[in-house]
Amino acid sequence: MTRTLAHLSDLHLGRSEDDAATLRALVVALVEARVDQVVVTGDVTHRGRMEELATFRRLTAPLADRLTVVPGNHDRLGEDVARFLMRGRVAVERREGLHLVRLDSTAPHNRRIIDSHGGLSAEDLAAAGAAVEAAEPGELVVVLLHHHVHPLPGDDLWERLSDLVGLPWTAELAAGRALVERIAGRCDLVLHGHRHVPAELTLHRDAARPVRVVNAGSSASLGRARLFTHAAGRILGEGWIGCSAGSRRPVVLPLRPGPSGVPAAA
Repeated sequence: MTRTLAHLSDLHLGRSEDDAATLRALVVALVEARVDQVVVTGDVTHRGRMEELATFRRLTAPLADRLTVVPGNHDRLGEDVARFLMRGRVAVERREGLHLVRLDSTAPHNRRIIDSHGGLSAEDLAAAGAAVEAAEPGELVVVLLHHHVHPLPGDDLWERLSDLVGLPWTAELAAGRALVERIAGRCDLVLHGHRHVPAELTLHRDAARPVRVVNAGSSASLGRARLFTHAAGRILGEGWIGCSAGSRRPVVLPLRPGPSGVPAAA
C-alpha cells in the first residue's frame, strides 16, 4: 500500500500572527490530503515559551494521531519547551511502512540564542546507529533531527559572515559526518531543518542504499511542506503540499517520481 509522509520544520510559532495562520492552513491541507504521517524537525516555537507550545498543540490537534516531532534550538530558549517535545536523546517510532528515528540534536548551550549550533555525543551516535539497525525489512528508514549534518549556506548576511570566519553558532553538526557514516547503508532519509531555505544532498550515491539528506526549509515562511509517497521501503514520488498565496487555500503540488523512478531535482 502506498502511503504519504509530510515534512515540516522551523514553524517559529510566536514570532508573528502570520506564522500561526500559515500553520493553520497547512494543517487543513494535510488533513484534506489524508497524509498518513507528519514530521516536524524542530523550532516549533520561537522563544521556547509554554504559550507558543500550546498554540502548536492546538493548531496541530487534527494531526495528533500521526504527528512526530523533534526539538530545535529555539525550543530550548525561554521555558525550555524542548523537554515536552521529546524525552531522551534517541527514540524510535514505528508507523505502517515507516521506521522513524528521532534524534535530539540540541544541547545545553542552546539556552543562549547566539549559540544555535547543535551537539551530538558518542553515546548519541551509538544509540542512533542501534535505532536504525533495529528497522525491519520493507520499512522506509528515516532519521529526524533539527540541525544540518553537512555545510549549508547561511540564511542571511550575518550567518554567511559567521560561516566565513568559522564561528560555531551557524555551523553544521560537528558529528554530522560521523552520524551519516554510522547509518549509511541502513537509512533512506535524513530529514532536518535549522536552515530556512530548502536543500537536498544525496550521500553514498553509488551505494545500493544511498542516504538522502533533505532540509524542508521554514514551512512557516514558505507556506508549504515537503511530501513523499512510499511503499515497501522505497520512495515512489515527492512534491510539496501547501496553501496558495493570499487566500491560504490548501493546494497539493503534483508529485514527481522519486529515486525509484526518475531522480527528482533537488
